[in-house]
Parts: sequence; C-alpha cells; structure tokens
Amino acid sequence: MLQDSLFWTKIGRIVVRLSERLNVSPEQAFDIFYSSQTCSRLHQSETGLYLYGDLYIVDEVVREIQMKQG
Repeated sequence: MLQDSLFWTKIGRIVVRLSERLNVSPEQAFDIFYSSQTCSRLHQSETGLYLYGDLYIVDEVVREIQMKQG
C-alpha cells in the first residue's frame, strides 16, 4: 500500500534526523525512537502526529528524552 510506504519513509527520515541530532548511529536512533512515547503516538492515527513535520517529531523525541533525564 502506498500509505504504508509513505509512513515507513517518514519514519526513516525521522530516525536519520534523530541520529544526527543525538550524534548516535542510525541503529541506536531507531531503538530510541521505537521505545519512545512519541513513536507510539505517531502510530495512533487519532493523534494526527503523522501530519507534523519530521523535525517537529524529532524535537518531540528529544524533549521526551530530556524530561526522562530530569
């Protein structure tokens, strides 16, 4: 399905940007992203998070990490 392909492409872009932002490998960024609440919200269509830009979503993941670190 085209929608699935576009969604996975978006996730790939987010992971690459997160990797650059956190200065970690793409594999580490993938693990960080997939263990985040932001990722969980992205997969819930009712949140509408999938409509937001990649950098906004990366910022959300970074904020989430910062909140956990105190």
